[in-house]
Amino acid sequence: MDTPHRPLAAALWMSGSIIGFCAIAISGREISPDLDTFEMMLYRSVIGFAIILGWILIAGRQSEISARRLDLQLLRNLVHFAGQNLWLYALLLIPMAQLFALEFSAPIIVALVAPFLLGERLTPTRLFTAALGFAGILIVARPFGASGLSLGLVVALASAVSFAGAAILTKILTRIVPVLNILFWLTLMQTGFALICAGWDGDIALPTARALPWVFVMGVGGIVAHLSLTKALSLAPATIVTPVDFLRLPLIAVVGMLFYAEPFDRWALIGGAVIFLSNWINLSAETRAMRSQIKIT
Repeated sequence: MDTPHRPLAAALWMSGSIIGFCAIAISGREISPDLDTFEMMLYRSVIGFAIILGWILIAGRQSEISARRLDLQLLRNLVHFAGQNLWLYALLLIPMAQLFALEFSAPIIVALVAPFLLGERLTPTRLFTAALGFAGILIVARPFGASGLSLGLVVALASAVSFAGAAILTKILTRIVPVLNILFWLTLMQTGFALICAGWDGDIALPTARALPWVFVMGVGGIVAHLSLTKALSLAPATIVTPVDFLRLPLIAVVGMLFYAEPFDRWALIGGAVIFLSNWINLSAETRAMRSQIKIT
């Protein structure tokens, strides 16, 4: 079935996604003096699960929730949980613009790995865009510069790898179970993971009065970001949605400069633009190939 072509509506939904992802980054910075990353994930997941469960009950969609392929759900959510904690940790170590730029490398990793795990064809375009994306990563990270490859950059890249793994496992799951089923087990399992990790030392900190509003911002922002992105992709092709998503990079760079005294990093913006270009070229090629296949069929 063709994706509906409603670019304006998709762009409006993407504004919600951009605001949501930026809200997660800002709230993470604000909460960090009071909570560690596991505690952040605990409260974020509890809020997310409450929202998803409420949606299921109000909409009467309980029939979509099942225990089918719980093993795959568990693996997917473990990988995603690792990526989210690495992302929150990197948020404390490097400028937000750098982190967002490196996060855009996840689709490149997916494009390289998908042929081996999903049976997709490794095309020359994928190889070219992977090389271009790697060049963008080098521009952002600058591992051969004076400061070298810092811990924050390594953690950010590790989070991108985790997100790529989660994306591949999600793609496999969408062939088996409904998206709502995935979101239900995602929030429930990650609540359990975070509870175990945060309580390992027998001490789970409660949010302070100052941090509590930001905890809600993080929890709601995560759900809003992912639901808005999903809705946007249902209204327009990814080749249209992705350029709008890129706008969160310069936006978060401005936020970092104005509110957190982060220096303007033109290399993060340039490298992020190169990474985005590689993703867009790959998406365009995939879209053309899909349309040609539909016409032939």
